[in-house]
Amino acid sequence: MKRRDFLLTSAAAGAAALVTPSIGRAATKPGKLVVADQSEFVRNLLKASGEGEALDFELELPNFAGGPAILEAIRAGALDIAYVGDTPPIQARAAGTLLPIIATFTREVAQYRLTSRPDLVINKLAELKGKKLSYVEGSGRQVFLIEALNKAGLTLDDVELINLRVADLPDAVRSGAVDVAVLSEPFVTRLTKQVGASAVRDPEERKILPSTSYIYARPDVLADPQKVEAINQFLPAFVKAGIWSNKHEQEWAKFYFTDFQRVSAEDTAAILEGQSPLVFQTSDEAIPHHQKLIDILYQAKSIKERFDAKQSFVGTFDTLIAQSR
Repeated sequence: MKRRDFLLTSAAAGAAALVTPSIGRAATKPGKLVVADQSEFVRNLLKASGEGEALDFELELPNFAGGPAILEAIRAGALDIAYVGDTPPIQARAAGTLLPIIATFTREVAQYRLTSRPDLVINKLAELKGKKLSYVEGSGRQVFLIEALNKAGLTLDDVELINLRVADLPDAVRSGAVDVAVLSEPFVTRLTKQVGASAVRDPEERKILPSTSYIYARPDVLADPQKVEAINQFLPAFVKAGIWSNKHEQEWAKFYFTDFQRVSAEDTAAILEGQSPLVFQTSDEAIPHHQKLIDILYQAKSIKERFDAKQSFVGTFDTLIAQSR
């Protein structure tokens, strides 16, 4: 059996062996859970909301810069579940590793911004033609950039792609190593203030794609009752924390951006103004958008096969998510 087929078969077997969430029955003792975080978002959200205090299991939240590094760690067995952008689960599947998506959260307005280097102003998406653009394969930034080019009637062949790691993007913009990079806050605001970088001014840039993230898992984790019980506690706490941040956006913004990220109060207000609320989705609600992402990457020839999005999701925790949001 080919390695890719073996990995997909193993993933399917793991998903089939999932333990049903413990609703209305005695809970299995939860085991330790290792969750990949990015920009310490999950850690801070659980702390600011107070939802982390109710967890009665050992939770580790190692911090990563981007989906590729997370995929490497999860393949090595160093992670149980991971919070990633919208592209990493697709790229993992394209590489022969089906990592079941167990939860989805999104924002109607993307948190990514196409951000140009100092002394370069982009007024229309069509002006990206011929420019040096950051390209982070396996990151959520990948599909965002491809769809931006689609909206301008351009393709990847119309631009010069500079392959970079997520962690290197701010310095690439600051130094002019790239003309445009796909950044998120607080880096957009910081670079605008510090060196005169600027977000693309075309209103269509704000309509490219919603900002969707997934929590995916190693299949063997989902077949472990103690791990599943820890996930049964973690996901509701995370969802409730996200809902708290929507209802207390000023308090959350001060906690995360001003106090933790060291962004000025003025810039924090600007970030908050451009940010839409978190929305938590069940698998059925999330599948159509995920299929769109797969189709975008396939049409751009960034993946060789057009997958069925339904096979990337398990609905095991949908009831918990729906009850908690």
